[in-house]
Amino acid sequence: MGPVRRVVILGSTGSIGTQALDVIRANRDRFTVVGLAAGTNADLVAEQAREFSVTETALGAADAEQLVRSVDADVVLNGITGSVGLGPTLAALESGRTLALANKESLIVGADLVKRIAKPGQIVPVDSEHSAIAQALRSGTAAEVSRLVLTASGGPFRGRSRASLRDVTPAEALAHPTWDMGLVVTTNSSTLVNKGLEVIEAHVLFDVPYENIAVTVHPQSVIHSMVEFVDGSTIAQASPPDMRLPISLGLDWPNRVAGVGVPLDWSTAHTWTFEPLDDDAFPAVALAKRVGMAGSTYPAVFNAANEQAVAAFHAGRIGYLDILDTVERVVDAHVPEPDLTRETLRAAELRARAEADRLIAAH
Repeated sequence: MGPVRRVVILGSTGSIGTQALDVIRANRDRFTVVGLAAGTNADLVAEQAREFSVTETALGAADAEQLVRSVDADVVLNGITGSVGLGPTLAALESGRTLALANKESLIVGADLVKRIAKPGQIVPVDSEHSAIAQALRSGTAAEVSRLVLTASGGPFRGRSRASLRDVTPAEALAHPTWDMGLVVTTNSSTLVNKGLEVIEAHVLFDVPYENIAVTVHPQSVIHSMVEFVDGSTIAQASPPDMRLPISLGLDWPNRVAGVGVPLDWSTAHTWTFEPLDDDAFPAVALAKRVGMAGSTYPAVFNAANEQAVAAFHAGRIGYLDILDTVERVVDAHVPEPDLTRETLRAAELRARAEADRLIAAH
């Protein structure tokens, strides 16, 4: 074990942030917290700062970005939700920190900006699927990789036809069988938009062509993803669903933190199943691949339009199937900017939200 790792946690009051503090609380000889940032929960941030003797705190993404640039740290865990996490991601990379990344929007919205400045190995994924792939990739060289295979639980509507989804209610969309997540992410998991975003993220992180990234439905959520190699071998990472395992790897990659997760119980029977993805009922993954291959501001538009459509669905303004229909129409109407900057990304997102709102209002 090396020297104590100095950690900045962005999104410290959310699910990722609080679980990261659980890991650090149990491993004080291995990690120390030197900065905390959250959205609006000032009281909880102050409480966390007192417990971990942290003097540098911030509220909001803009202040979090400044915090990253001013604090002496080894690793920045970005657990912020939404595309506002891009600024802190770029700040961590520009400052030379290791970036433990749970903010998938950074890679989806700002892939080209991130790839311009990220050094090899500087980004360590915290999403369970991408952490699984990163672990499995240690079994071979890049030239030996044939495919990445992301697993999906299938959400609450696994096995249902597109026609049967027409009358899905918001409450039904929020009844995820495995994970307890926020409104947008849980809904995205039911539509498989979340898996589509993860396909884009996998492409950016591991530089594997989209045609070599597959999705399989695995309802038990024990195998978190797999890597298929050119000799026909497939390496899978398996563990009970617990985000503290990938979080701990993000904090001290490639070292493992003992006792952070509970292993599988091999004294009992297990049945793990895998099913092909139904692209007709769940077209989000295919649309995300098309968006990812188009690049530029298209992924930002895809993400922004989806957020508007999900909000409209939960407000009772559109039906469940209208979510993806709205997103696809916004994507099809998009004209990308020739020059990709944070400003043009922001402008593209605003236009996408406005166009989505226009389509929703006309519904």
